[in-house]
Amino acid sequence: MGAHVADLWAEGRRDSPFVAVPRPRLNWIVAEADAAWTARGAEIRLDGEDVAVHTGADHLHVAWPFADILPERKYRVAVRVQDIAGEWTPWSEERLISLGAPATWDAALVGLPNPGRTAQPFIARRVVSVDEEVAAATLYVSGLGAVRAFLDDAPVGDAVLAPGWTSYQERMLLDAIDVTDRVQGDRVVLTLEATGAWYTEEYGFDGDARRVYGEQPLIAAQLVITYTSGRIEAVATGRDWDVRGDGAITSSGLYAGETIDARRNRQWSRVEEGWAAAEVHCPAPRVVTRISEPVREVEVRRPVDVRRTARGTLLLDFGQNFAGRLRLKVAGNAGHEISVRHAEVLEGDELAVRPLRRAEAHDRFVLAGNGEETFEPFGTFHGFRYAEVTGWPGEFEEGAIEAVVLSSDMRRTGWFDSSDPLLNRLHENVVWSTRSNFLSIPTDCPQRDERMGWTGDVAVFAPTALTLFDAAAFLSSWLDDLEIEQQRHGGIVPFVVPDVMGFPPGPAAGWGDAATLVPSAAWWASADVEVLSRRYDSMRTWVEVLHGAAGNSVLWEGSTQFGDWLDPTAPPDAAGAARADRDLVANAYRYRSLCLLAAAAEELGKTDEASRWRADASRLRDAFVRAYVTPDGRMLSDAPTAYVLALRFGLLDDSEMRRAAVDRLVECIRRDGYHIGTGFLGTPHLLDALVDEGRPEVAEALMMQTENPSWLYPVTQGATTVWERWDSLLEDGSINPGEMTSFNHYAFGAVVSWMYRRLAGVAARRPGYAEITFAPVPFHSLDHARVRLETPSGSVAGGWRREGNDIVYLLDVPAHSRAVVNLPGGAEMMAGPGRHEWRRPSHTRAPRPSGGTISLFSPARDIVEDEQAYRAVVGAAGAYGEVGRLFRVRNDWSARSPLAAQLWALPPDASGRIAAALGALAADDPAAGHLQTAGEG
Repeated sequence: MGAHVADLWAEGRRDSPFVAVPRPRLNWIVAEADAAWTARGAEIRLDGEDVAVHTGADHLHVAWPFADILPERKYRVAVRVQDIAGEWTPWSEERLISLGAPATWDAALVGLPNPGRTAQPFIARRVVSVDEEVAAATLYVSGLGAVRAFLDDAPVGDAVLAPGWTSYQERMLLDAIDVTDRVQGDRVVLTLEATGAWYTEEYGFDGDARRVYGEQPLIAAQLVITYTSGRIEAVATGRDWDVRGDGAITSSGLYAGETIDARRNRQWSRVEEGWAAAEVHCPAPRVVTRISEPVREVEVRRPVDVRRTARGTLLLDFGQNFAGRLRLKVAGNAGHEISVRHAEVLEGDELAVRPLRRAEAHDRFVLAGNGEETFEPFGTFHGFRYAEVTGWPGEFEEGAIEAVVLSSDMRRTGWFDSSDPLLNRLHENVVWSTRSNFLSIPTDCPQRDERMGWTGDVAVFAPTALTLFDAAAFLSSWLDDLEIEQQRHGGIVPFVVPDVMGFPPGPAAGWGDAATLVPSAAWWASADVEVLSRRYDSMRTWVEVLHGAAGNSVLWEGSTQFGDWLDPTAPPDAAGAARADRDLVANAYRYRSLCLLAAAAEELGKTDEASRWRADASRLRDAFVRAYVTPDGRMLSDAPTAYVLALRFGLLDDSEMRRAAVDRLVECIRRDGYHIGTGFLGTPHLLDALVDEGRPEVAEALMMQTENPSWLYPVTQGATTVWERWDSLLEDGSINPGEMTSFNHYAFGAVVSWMYRRLAGVAARRPGYAEITFAPVPFHSLDHARVRLETPSGSVAGGWRREGNDIVYLLDVPAHSRAVVNLPGGAEMMAGPGRHEWRRPSHTRAPRPSGGTISLFSPARDIVEDEQAYRAVVGAAGAYGEVGRLFRVRNDWSARSPLAAQLWALPPDASGRIAAALGALAADDPAAGHLQTAGEG
């Protein structure tokens, strides 16, 4: 086909023609160009007539070259690109663009005049006369709660739970829907239905839940009709609208669930009695045009197993944990009730509902009795894999119940594959946790009485989210709310955004650093410098807050901190009791924020400010080393996270100190038996720190570990999403006793970014993948690893595979990019657009000798380096149940003393059992003794 424009879009959305600004920036991607192709310029065509010339190779966020676009107009845009040889691509397909807001917003917030209870669902209606031929019609919908629209009783639009959750005190989103084809004839009836959703939910813990925003859902909408005569008519919500509260949805809550009584269903366009005049509510929050994809139905799943319980209920297993709800097709007698409860896991044959806390997650459907009926909740969602259905009439037939998967409808951009099915499943688990928790806002979990925008979770996960999905616009919308909440709290970023908790104000490291970490990650992924310019004040304010918190000291100490949350050694009831010192962690993240702020200032041309922030960072680094690092590189907080953050964030600039620190990090990991020893704030940087410092074999040992705690342990237990805790499900199959136990939490899935960048080797060297780094780190235990990415610069694919004694490295470079290639044992080289392949010998690291035959009197550190010996020891100890498990977890596997001296916590006969296991191993393989894993050098 040759070079051609494969994609063209405006601003940050590909899913809709509607944009939020009158001068939308344009983006395009050229595909199938040859290796010598370089763009010289482009022509942009508007409505098939006007042509503007664009000079240069820029193809992202290109300024709109025409007059402002106007409301109620549809524009057609196309582009063609010229290369340096003077050759033109064909014109692209035309892209429709429309402004997503009316010329004036006249709609009032309306609701029920005399609601009978709090959070009462209601219906609003207006009959619209259409007295001329219609050229175009757009429906604009907003509100406080969840709103859906109907024209003549038929639904319009595909958004779910719209307009979504924002900082309702300040703003509410506006959706635009093209309804031209639906507004015909001499009249239409516009009906809107609303439930409270996030707006009326009660938030809080430990019996202190309260409504934060309002008591009742509210609606604002405006139908704008453009007639062929040129006349424009706007029909906006106000006192002249009819409302009623006796619709089929009798109650609805995000946590409680929803009740639908189909006997109350009506064709509301034809019902004339029983309406009341709408009540107008003032003042209304600011209405803001949507900039990111709404929540939509993204998949429909059928159960993989359905069985009757002893109590006669139906237990459905959908084979996957997710966020969504059920859709039922059922026939039965009028008044018959079907009840549905939801849970992520089972305890025996029962739903495990304790982790849901006060979230009932209970939907009820009352039949009308008029043949087959379809039920699906409207104003709620649940996080679940299993559902229990009570009251199903008759026999259950296949297809009668489906699961509707909900998520903000971001475009998928990242795919990973390797020769290890556990690693592949881990990746898919992270994809599913992203889908489940990027639902209107980035939440912590989708199932219990929380589902909030915890800032610490997304702060560490943003790079992975932006790898797997085109999430830049989604995160940008959320950052608008972060800045609003930050301003309300005097510059402090609250723990959750939107802030519904009202915790006592105080900065928290890692959590508040979302103000710097998320914009920086979004800029790097999207190449949109406007992300930095819009967020720079927020970034700077956060850094200045921390400067004030430090007071007269350079170091920030003595504040309440979450710390390295959910370190695996933390007790179930004390998630913040990590091994890494909280002040050390806080200052490491403060240093990281200073560095990111300096980089943002430099990118924005604020050179004086950049110099200031770099100087502040240098002073903090020096103080950090003086306070927390001994001259020989030992951290005063001798925990993996302490070393990881110091190494990865660049706090140790002395090469000898770095070498000593990584040696000690490896020793800490060996002490833990090559198991994970980090929490929320250390885990995302762990493998990078090891590979950066030349220890890929240790990174492999951690990545491929299957015992608890590890990334792959949940996978071995059947997990289909990422768990909140490393051991949300204990090894005996019981649920972790902590009151905070989710099975769908993405934070520990942040490792997926590393799998793309280092394991497969494809990383962005410049924002938007305008330049790529290809530097794979092959695992000895894998036969291949490869990734595919849809980037702002085009499609990128890369990875490696083993062929005999060689490794074949593969890389596809898109037309708008170049790659810097660093392969093991080779010199750096450049690669242009196109497909590249290199073959190199497999430089496998030599097995590390264990010092002779492994026995009961071998040092524990030798045993842990020999996978077969280690398995023999822990297998023998496992015969003692929980005592044996605790031996494995608590033993110091870095000890140089004989293993026999460490068996005191086991029963007296354990030494004989372990000695026999080791003896049998030696008899089978007298030469046994090797590293757990080996990486490519």
